[in-house]
Amino acid sequence: MSERDWRCEDPKQQLVWAAATSETLRVLEGKWKMVIICQLFAAKSPLRFSELERRIDDINQKMLIQQLKQLEKDGIVERTVYPQVPPKVEYHLTQMGIALGPSMEALIDWAFLRREQLIQEDKEE
Repeated sequence: MSERDWRCEDPKQQLVWAAATSETLRVLEGKWKMVIICQLFAAKSPLRFSELERRIDDINQKMLIQQLKQLEKDGIVERTVYPQVPPKVEYHLTQMGIALGPSMEALIDWAFLRREQLIQEDKEE
C-alpha cells in the first residue's frame, strides 16, 4: 500500500476517505466487536465459544452470539462446526480479520498515549 497524502485538497477524495471510514466503523461498531477481535488475536489459534465467553468480562451469551454472527457476516471471523457430540464450535479470524492487526495495534498505542496524557494532565491540576 502506498503512502497516503493526507493534505489532499481534492473534495472528491475526501468524500471517498469519509465513506471508507464510515463503512469501517459500521463493521466494527458496538461495545464487544473490538474486544472479540482482540481476544482472537491474543489467542493465536481458534477459540471455542465457551473459551471466548470466559475471556470477555461482562458479556452474556446472547450478545456474544449476536456479535460473532455479525463479524462472521462481515467476513472478519470464521466459525467452524465439528460434527461430534457434544457439538464443537471454534472461531478464528479470517484473512480480512487478520488484516486488522496493524490498525488494532495503532488503536491500542493511541489508547495508551491518551491514558498517559490524561494522567499527566491530572498531575498538573
